Order: sequence, then structure tokens, then C-alpha cells
Amino acid sequence: MNIIFMGTPEFALPTLKSLHQSSHSILAVITQPDRPKGRGQKLLVSPIKQYALDSDLPILQPKTVNDPEFIESLKQNRPDVIIVVAFGQILSATFLKIPTQFCINLHSSLLPKYRGAAPIHRAILNGETKSGVTTMIMDKGMDTGDILLMQETPIHETDTAQTLHDTLSKMGGALVLETLKRLVENTLLPIQQDHSQVTYAAKLKKEEGLIHWDQSATTLSNKVRGLTPWPGTYTLLNKKRLRILKVQVSEGSPDDTPGKVARVTDLGIEVGTGKGRLIITELQPAGKKSMPTKSFLAGHKVERGTLFDTVPLPKQS
Repeated sequence: MNIIFMGTPEFALPTLKSLHQSSHSILAVITQPDRPKGRGQKLLVSPIKQYALDSDLPILQPKTVNDPEFIESLKQNRPDVIIVVAFGQILSATFLKIPTQFCINLHSSLLPKYRGAAPIHRAILNGETKSGVTTMIMDKGMDTGDILLMQETPIHETDTAQTLHDTLSKMGGALVLETLKRLVENTLLPIQQDHSQVTYAAKLKKEEGLIHWDQSATTLSNKVRGLTPWPGTYTLLNKKRLRILKVQVSEGSPDDTPGKVARVTDLGIEVGTGKGRLIITELQPAGKKSMPTKSFLAGHKVERGTLFDTVPLPKQS
């Protein structure tokens, strides 16, 4: 098949690599324009652009893919399909008509669950025990198109958003190839989504990272895992931000108070919650590197009865 690939972040890399190493022909790689980042505002090349450069693949970086002239230029290539993986722009109805067949999107959830911007994080935050990847025919809605293929994987108790991201991105590359294979063989039967089962995965916000100790230990553990590596979770100790990186859940005591340290051991700091205890095993003080809690305790006094604060720090101007 003649393919145009659209993607930007690291999640899209395994799919592009799989396509490049296959018998399919990549006519062009479309990725977002380079963005300035950091103090020096140096232009940052996307992972997809870097791979395309290294592989000598044609690269296109329009400000908007819905520009009429750009759409006309793509039509000249007569692609069979356009593969879209975490590209970063909404495609117009006109754009979706470019390929002779259709645009195929790879989404990191088991649709119709978790449509939207942050399906991996939201699945973990909500305590889901399984996730997966879906290929679908794109239409004008947000992740509403007919399903082509789907593959499921368990979410392990040790999974973070990062580890699940890595698992699903690799699965996605294989699923896209299988989708194209079945398309060539004419053995694909698109299935309409059950719109009564829809859930949404809203974009993440930094303020979601604040720990509210009146929630259950399980909920807080899911939060730590679901917001790793970004935006991360934090609490306040002596009015200083303390990032929480790894935790465990244990049974609590009737005497526990949410946010109050119940016990300090070599394993970590046990903190009371709305239900159960959260054991902090790895953390990161403001301005310092991440460290095991045992190392943190060697230089900071945290005793039984110490109270972690839940009042957010004022925003810095």
C-alpha cells in the first residue's frame, strides 16, 4: 500500500518503524512543526521527525494540515491510506477524504472507552485492570469512527503511565501492520462503536498532581502511577513541595488521620489516608534528585505525627 504517515511524539515511533520496515511504501511523513523549548528556546525536533531524517523519509511540517493548498498537494500523491498516530491536530472532513480508502487512527484505549487526550493516564487513575489499542476509520468526531481491530493487555499493579505507554506503543505498531494486512486481504469488517458505553479521557492538568490525603490509599496509589512521569504527584512538608514517585498501599488503623505520619520504617513513610495507609518509598524534594525514602530520612526529620499539608502553594509569577 502507498501510505502517508502522521504522528509526532514517541508513542508513534514503533508504528512508523514497523511501516518503514514493511513492504508498504511511505510517501511522506507529516509531523508537527519544530517547537521552541527550554530557557534557550531552542527548536525541538519531534521523535517522528528525527526518525524520518535518519531514515531519509520525506518530511512535511505544515502549520495546519487543513490548509486547502496542502490538502491538494497530498491528493497528488494518491495515498491508499493515511495512518494517524498521536499527531496533534484535528483533521477536517476535507482532509479525511484524501486517501483512496480512508484515514486510519491508532488510539491507546479499548474504544469506546477513554476517547480523548489522555486515555493511558485516565485508565490508571480510574483503577482499570486492562487497556489496549484500537485501530479505527477516522470520521469528523473525536475518536468516534468505526473500529477495525483491537488488542487488549492487562494493567499491572506496578504499571505507571510511562510503562503502559511503552507497552501500548509497541502493540500499536503491530496492530497497524495487521490492520493493513487484513485490509489488503479484504478480510476487515468495520464495527460501529457502542456509543452507550462511551467514556472520556480529559487532558491532564498540573494541579491534579496535588495529593488529597482524605482520599483512599488505593486512589492515591493510582494517582501516583497514573501521573508518572507527568505532571507528577506532590504533597507539602513544612510548606515545601515534596514529589511522591513510588508508593505502596497497606491496611490502616482506626487511629489514623489523613495526612498524618503513622509510622516511619526503613521501607518508607506510612501516612494515614481516608482509607488505609500510603507508604511513600521514593520521593524527590524540591530542587533535588529523586531518592529512596530511606535516603531522604537520613537528612530530614520526619517522625510519627508529622502532618503533610494539602494546601497548594501559590502560583509563581
